[in-house]
Amino acid sequence: MPPPTFTALIVAAGRGLRAGGGTPKQYRDLAGRPVLARSVAAFADAMDVVIVIHPDDRALAEAVAPGVRLVEGGATRAASVAAGLAAIETSHVLIHDAARPSVPYDVIRRVLDALETADGAAPALAVTDALWAGDGIVDEIRDRTGLWRAQTPQGFRTEAIRAAHAAHPGEAADDVAVALAAGLAVRIVPGDEAAMKITTSGDFARAERLFREGCMDVRVGNGFDVHGFGAGDHVMLCGVRVPHGRGLRGHSDADVGLHTVTDAIYGALAEGDIGRHFPPSDPQWKGMDSAVFLAHAAALAMERGFSIGNVDVTLICEEPKVGPHAAAMRARVAEIAGMEIGRVSVKATTTERLGFAGRGEGIACMATATLVAR
Repeated sequence: MPPPTFTALIVAAGRGLRAGGGTPKQYRDLAGRPVLARSVAAFADAMDVVIVIHPDDRALAEAVAPGVRLVEGGATRAASVAAGLAAIETSHVLIHDAARPSVPYDVIRRVLDALETADGAAPALAVTDALWAGDGIVDEIRDRTGLWRAQTPQGFRTEAIRAAHAAHPGEAADDVAVALAAGLAVRIVPGDEAAMKITTSGDFARAERLFREGCMDVRVGNGFDVHGFGAGDHVMLCGVRVPHGRGLRGHSDADVGLHTVTDAIYGALAEGDIGRHFPPSDPQWKGMDSAVFLAHAAALAMERGFSIGNVDVTLICEEPKVGPHAAAMRARVAEIAGMEIGRVSVKATTTERLGFAGRGEGIACMATATLVAR
């Protein structure tokens, strides 16, 4: 008998508007990534993925999950699952709610292992709280023995669950309910509190905390810039006016240090470079204080939920001497970027008189910036 093969069928065809935000919840941002992208990522390394989408959401889904096969769903969840099952060619399928983006791989693994000997398997958590019945007033206490809170993914032999859906009249609570109606045995495996379902705006806040606390999002960006010498009596380096017999040529104030740090932050955010945000073709930036550029990059990082962990700047030149001004440069960079000075390094090196910098034709700079999710 050939070994089993698996596909994750992610159901993302619902409108999901109870969570607020005006956009279906599966496409909303969750700690820096769309909910659907996180759900896909939970399975993508282990098996193929098929997403069932609403017909109006194709462009959104293609942007969130490029290269993943998309199937248009129906008017109900059951109809959407049936449409997805029709596209599955593997021996087994794991049906998963797109609104459970934080399912741990251990849960997925337990479902896969159970399917080696069972027609179906699904994760669940035992009910541990007391159960009350009543409408505003407690009428009775219900026995919680043997009760479970259902989760996904719910796994099945593909042909069996496909036939079960074809025979099932109307809606069901979930795919386990469809399987039970068809006489399939479904094994319960341990779930995980982390595999929560996002339904309301409060659930978004909980899921956000879960990802922020459980996964440290660290970004690193690099910057490099060069400016040649021209007429002038000073150069601007890392926000500090340094007396010199020549100035630096550039559309703004030509501060090669601040330009490089700014590009490093933009790079960590995948936001291009200074030219994208402040085009040199635009005359309003002529002679502009480069602190404006760095402040913009730092504010953008803050807006995206990141703090700047550290900045490391290396100025490459024969002249002027950087050492006497390094402390002031560190302080200025820290001030502009809203950082502690202890997180800013400014140093200099030469090229041993090789190349344009060695010939004293200009100054180069390279910088690295680290961003850490707050």
